[in-house]
Amino acid sequence: MSLQAVVDKLKAKFGDTVLGEREFRGEMTVTVKKEEIVPVCAFLKDELGFNFLTDVCSVDYLGQSPRFMMVYQLYNIGTHMPFRIKAPVEEADASVDTVSGVWAAANWLERECWDLMGITFNNHPDLRRILLPADWEGHPLRKDYPVQGPDREPYQGRVR
Repeated sequence: MSLQAVVDKLKAKFGDTVLGEREFRGEMTVTVKKEEIVPVCAFLKDELGFNFLTDVCSVDYLGQSPRFMMVYQLYNIGTHMPFRIKAPVEEADASVDTVSGVWAAANWLERECWDLMGITFNNHPDLRRILLPADWEGHPLRKDYPVQGPDREPYQGRVR
């Protein structure tokens, strides 16, 4: 199955949930509504064979709306095919449903994302800090986190 065939099956199954697609240098990225991330991921795993979640991370687009973009890196071990899913997340509701029920590996990856970026994963079985001390304030990978540490003023320079 080709990358475009995967996209076509996603569009056929989820319709308006698919917000966009982009192929670049042989890698396919599909953007979906965050509200449907669990069914989309379950379909990709159960029906299309993307049985390996290699990473979950997020991007901070400070100054834009939506501010955050969740990124899920998938891999089909049988066909050696990578696939990327993205889901936009607004700053006012910096949360998305956990996919730890689809891939158990998401548990720690989502904890890292919450710890460093502050995106909450709804229904996560153990959402707590994984890299920073439990009493740490803030999320240091956000672009507005104070560069000199939590006791300093946030960066007020130009945001690109």
